[in-house]
Amino acid sequence: MKLKQILFLSALLLTVGAGAQSNPNGRYPKREFRGAWIQTVNSRFRGIPAEQLKQTLISQLNALQGAGINAIIFQVRPEADALYASQYEPWSRFLTGEQGRTPSPVWDPMQFMIEACHERNMEFHAWINPYRVKTSLKNELAPTHIYHQHPEWFVTYGDQMFFDPALPHSREYICKIVTDIVSRYDVDAIHMDDYFYPYPVKGMDFPDDASFERYGGGFSDKADWRRSNVNILIKKIHETVRALKPWVKFGVSPFGIYRNEKTDPLGSRTNGLQNYDDLYADVLLWAREGWIDYNIPQIYWEVGHKAADYETLVKWWARHAENRPLFIGQSVMNSIQKPDPENPAINQLPRKMALQRAYQTIGGSCQWYAGAVVENAGLYRDALVKEYHKYPSLVPVFDFIDNKAPGKVRKVKKVWTEDGYMLFWTAPKAKTEMDKAVRYVVYRFEPGEKVDIDDPSHIAGITNKNHFRLPYDSGKKKYRYVVTALDRLHNESKSVSKKVKL
Repeated sequence: MKLKQILFLSALLLTVGAGAQSNPNGRYPKREFRGAWIQTVNSRFRGIPAEQLKQTLISQLNALQGAGINAIIFQVRPEADALYASQYEPWSRFLTGEQGRTPSPVWDPMQFMIEACHERNMEFHAWINPYRVKTSLKNELAPTHIYHQHPEWFVTYGDQMFFDPALPHSREYICKIVTDIVSRYDVDAIHMDDYFYPYPVKGMDFPDDASFERYGGGFSDKADWRRSNVNILIKKIHETVRALKPWVKFGVSPFGIYRNEKTDPLGSRTNGLQNYDDLYADVLLWAREGWIDYNIPQIYWEVGHKAADYETLVKWWARHAENRPLFIGQSVMNSIQKPDPENPAINQLPRKMALQRAYQTIGGSCQWYAGAVVENAGLYRDALVKEYHKYPSLVPVFDFIDNKAPGKVRKVKKVWTEDGYMLFWTAPKAKTEMDKAVRYVVYRFEPGEKVDIDDPSHIAGITNKNHFRLPYDSGKKKYRYVVTALDRLHNESKSVSKKVKL
């Protein structure tokens, strides 16, 4: 093992929690969003035989689950196509190698991932790109692609093709796709990343003069009009999701800079591309108006970056959460490749985690990208396992959607079975889907130990089953097991306990 890696791991206990006094759960929060993005572009999965790809995905999920990850953001629509059995869009070339080609044998990656994530008590967030149609103009579109029916809806910009964000037809179509996903799949969230209006191409303006002339009435400034176009889409998607399944969330992961201070006195002390001015994404407005349910700004730079300092941006977003759940988008590779400016012998992960947990308005983080965690680049996964995600964590409660806890579990009993000593219980009664228990938390306490379910070190397991295997030893020591129920939005019921000799 390299000396720098040894120093990094040995420094964990010394550096974690520095400056984190404002976080009531301190070092080991019981509730924290711990996500990871699994991208499907860049030929990561293209042309891999179905069974081999399934095994790869299962292997990744097992590694991520072991690292404490509790939410997976999986890319299902990169180019107005589908890594699922869409009713409207062709199969993605990133799956089969050719857009429109059906997988053989036929399988549904999104359904597969939903089931696999839920089996591991992870949330599944369906990640879609709203406007992008071609990442390169040389890519061929399938005959069934919506472009061939309505070429007037699309524009080319640089070497790419996009839906024209100004067109009502574009918004209606995108909302139809969201409706299809949410209504037919048991997703926990719809997710969009940083691609709204495309990243600027030097020397080229986005070609929407004709659309501005047709739809820009009431706007003297094209930039305000472009922002309005995106605002309308974000609001419509949120309303679409809420109307279909009120427990499904809608979140975004925008570029890490909202505005620079030199542009707006309320902006951050940074000097880079801006969501508001360059991508026409008014993220703070979306949060303030309640059009998004969570925000994960991609703060992929290091502490000390000259144009976009990580610490500056974390503090800025923490002050501008706008009363919506805020999580931090972390770059695994940047964190392990950059030394801590105050201790060059270790990398920046300890400092970044301490900063993330220093603010009550920050409820967790998301790792870019999942593969780097799985591969344990720079011992990153080891650090999560041994320190930062040492104990399980529940996803934060989205109480503005639902704050009613499910009922208590019933009929808790211990039973010898052929599979071992088991704890069984009956699900609480529920009148609606929002009241239903979908998973359970099992806590374990030593003899005479005070029951404190706010301490995650006592979580023996989280399960979607109504039973839990007990670690039987000699039958001479009496433990107290406590079981609670969680609903779809992670509201936790009152506890029910059972003493068991193990």
